[in-house]
Amino acid sequence: MNISAVLLAGGESRRMGRDKATLLFRGRPLWEIQFDLLRTLQPEEIFVSARTDPLWRPSGMQFVCDEPPSRGPLSGLSATLARISTNHLLALAIDMPLMTGNYLRLICSLVEPGRGVLPMIGNRAEPLVAIYPKGTGTDFITALSGSDFSLQSLTKKLVEAGKLSLVNVLEEQGKLFRNFNDLSDFD
Repeated sequence: MNISAVLLAGGESRRMGRDKATLLFRGRPLWEIQFDLLRTLQPEEIFVSARTDPLWRPSGMQFVCDEPPSRGPLSGLSATLARISTNHLLALAIDMPLMTGNYLRLICSLVEPGRGVLPMIGNRAEPLVAIYPKGTGTDFITALSGSDFSLQSLTKKLVEAGKLSLVNVLEEQGKLFRNFNDLSDFD
């Protein structure tokens, strides 16, 4: 698959009180679950985007520092898009351990030249499990230089510009997008 992938791990984990990536889910740390999932897709390269180089980062994963001042995933995606050697970047949040390889392969199959894929649950975009074309890097830079750092706002503009195609998430697929933000989510 001629695609790059990034594991978004730049959050501060304020609600958790510690690095979410190292929390165990079904006996394995979140970072390992997500890294293994990305590896099954056999992307050309895998990055991890974070504020600092994580101690847990395996040797097969390149580190990309969020561009300071960090504006959340917008900064991480912008920095990673500038580094990829392919034409598309698959983004995956570290805190979505229910995501599957089958779903990621599905959205990868929908990629077109110069156009990525943005899953939608109802009227809400899921920009942390999406595919962005390399050419959107300039759009991310423009967004970072403004005052609206919302990925919802940016992805809406990218859809309107024809740079992202929408894919509706089926009801039975909705659970794949569940974010684990509290310790109770791990029970």
